[in-house]
Amino acid sequence: MTEYLGDITQRALKYLSMTTFKDLIDVLVVAVILYILFRVLRRTTAMRILKSVAALLLTMAVAEVFSFQVLAFLLENTFQVGLIAVIILFQPELRRFLEQMGGTSFQDIIGIRSTSETMERVIEQTVEAAQALGWAREGALIVFERRVRLQDVINTGTVLDASVTGELLKSIFFPKAPLHDGAVIVRDARVAGAGCMLPLTNNPNLSKELGMRHRAGVGMSEASDAVVVIVSEETGSISVAMDGMLKRHLMAETLEKLLRGALLPDEGDNKKNAVWKVWKRLTGDKSTES
Repeated sequence: MTEYLGDITQRALKYLSMTTFKDLIDVLVVAVILYILFRVLRRTTAMRILKSVAALLLTMAVAEVFSFQVLAFLLENTFQVGLIAVIILFQPELRRFLEQMGGTSFQDIIGIRSTSETMERVIEQTVEAAQALGWAREGALIVFERRVRLQDVINTGTVLDASVTGELLKSIFFPKAPLHDGAVIVRDARVAGAGCMLPLTNNPNLSKELGMRHRAGVGMSEASDAVVVIVSEETGSISVAMDGMLKRHLMAETLEKLLRGALLPDEGDNKKNAVWKVWKRLTGDKSTES
């Protein structure tokens, strides 16, 4: 064991003596990429798989150090198909990453989006509608598209092109309306689709009392960078799902503050850190909150 550690130390010193500034930049870039991947994966079931893989790698190293030939042979042959296994195991996460990469539009690149004045009006109308729907115990799902384009989701429902007004939202989510069971997609301050189907979350930490509407809202926020407003049909409470996190039982003032921070261009850029602190405080720095 001492000889093995000494050999590792000598190799490390040798590599350090050969390190250049370019190598340091290379390592830093890789570290940043790994950190981002960790942040993306930590709220998914993939993290448990990564922990298992890390445990197997550690076991392989121990087997090599202590010359456990049978164990080392089995582990080495298992990892020969490791790449294929990773692709299969992480297929949902890989697909989600590629969807987000491919969902960036030309408008996002050149910065042409709806004006602050328009979005302020949309936010006011949304808060008014959510409050009224909550009082009437009428469920709602309102998805605000951001950088990741949701055209595939819009195509699952009825394609529209209408101004966002409180009356329109209340009409769509009226219990006897044909589109009330689906979600409304808001793109560039306009209703782009209604009656749309959203992906469901697989997060096992969600409260058991939450129904399909909340699971769909969280699932949409996991699969994209969208902000989802959810009104419970059973309790009338208002929730917001963002980045896979759910905050429930929001007052109208809190809902407006979150939407303004996430959707207004100026406030989203100039007050990003402040908005993030508010969101973290509201969510308690947890993946979900019931």
